[in-house]
Amino acid sequence: MPITAFTRGGTEYTPEFLIAIDPGKCIGCGRCYKVCARSVMTLKGINEDDEIVELDDEEDEDEIERKIMVIADADNCIGCGACFRVCPSGCQTHAPVEAA
Repeated sequence: MPITAFTRGGTEYTPEFLIAIDPGKCIGCGRCYKVCARSVMTLKGINEDDEIVELDDEEDEDEIERKIMVIADADNCIGCGACFRVCPSGCQTHAPVEAA
């Protein structure tokens, strides 16, 4: 049975947590990053060998083909769905957590 939560007004809902980001669909726009107050995601680069790399290394900046969002800390996700609502590419997968 999925975990349920309640709004301040007492309405019951099932939170759906970020479980994956499809690197093939992500356009690296950063909209999800901007609306997430929980540091769940971070921006990374994809190099010419299709490897995910950090963006802070200036030496490799020329080798970055494009930027994508990746999950940095899934445990910080509260299941609010804000990132899903602003994503223009539909690259995120969300799912409820089953109660133990």
